This record gives sequence, structure tokens and C-alpha cells, in this order.
Amino acid sequence: METVLLHTCCAPCSLSCIDPLRDEGIEPVALWYNPNIHPWKEYQARRDCLLEYAPTIRMEVRVLEHYGLREFVRQVAQDIDRRCTYCYTHRLEETAKYAAEHGFSAFTTTLLSSLYQDHEGIIRAAEDSAKRYGVEFLYRDFRPNFRSGNQRARELGFYMQKYCGCVFSEADRYQKQIQRDQEKFAES
Repeated sequence: METVLLHTCCAPCSLSCIDPLRDEGIEPVALWYNPNIHPWKEYQARRDCLLEYAPTIRMEVRVLEHYGLREFVRQVAQDIDRRCTYCYTHRLEETAKYAAEHGFSAFTTTLLSSLYQDHEGIIRAAEDSAKRYGVEFLYRDFRPNFRSGNQRARELGFYMQKYCGCVFSEADRYQKQIQRDQEKFAES
């Protein structure tokens, strides 16, 4: 069976990718590298959910432990609206580098399962990183499995995050509430 390094942002998203890869005769080896996820408790919850789930399906997980709040904020502070480009590029470059250094001929990512991410931006970042490190980027459109993967994650009792991962996406999540509160207290 062929193996592929699967950059994994969380256990729920992995459910959209693992079975389809295995159905093709490809064994995913998960790589946890997500220095974009904040705060620490969110990072910890997502990592630990993946680490608890993986043994139940006999999936190997490799962890590049790096809680990178300061570095992430420093990199995106000048252009917060384009933070995702940096986020994809950085994480997928580290994944391609790890793949090359550890004998994997190919990598892919669970980011390709999300209906909410910039799919084309993820592909560009992955292809660029693949070229740079001389490994194959295994493209698969995992989005058709997204809803069923999330449903399965709920049934399994997984920790289900409410935002992409960075502090700015968390703020975006609450933007309507923030606006309502501003209006409410402006009237006082």
C-alpha cells in the first residue's frame, strides 16, 4: 500500500479524507503542524482530538509541535485580510519539507475538505511547495465528503471547532454579535 503524508488541521476534517484515500489503496500518515491555531486551548483541543482518534483507526500521526502565536501574528499583522495566503503557504511548505526529509513521495492536506477555505489558494500553495521540495502534491477534492465527515465527527463525539483557527477568524465568527453589542451600547 502506498503512503501519503496528510497535513491534518483537525480530526473532523480528516474524516472527509482518510476513507477516500484508503479506498484508493493509499495509507495516510497524518502530520499535525498548525501554528496558526489560537488560543492555546483551541490548539490543544484540536491536536488532542486527533491524537485520541488516530489509534482507533490505526493511523499514524506525526506531530511537529509548534504553538506559533507571536510568529503568526508578526507575519500577518500588515495584511490581516490576506492572512490565509500566509497560513496555507507556511503550513504546506513545512509539510512538503517534512515529506521530503522523511521519505514520503507525496503529500496532501485536509484543508481540501473545507467548504469555507480558498480551495484554489490551497492548491497553489501546495503545488509551489511540492516543486520547491521535490515531492508530489496529491490533489484530491475532498469537499463532497465535508458534510458527511462533520456528521460522523459529531456522532463520534469529536471536539468540533467553531472557526478556522486563527484569532482573526475567531473574531470574524463573532462579528455580527460584536456589531449588535456596539449598537446596543451606543444607544445607552
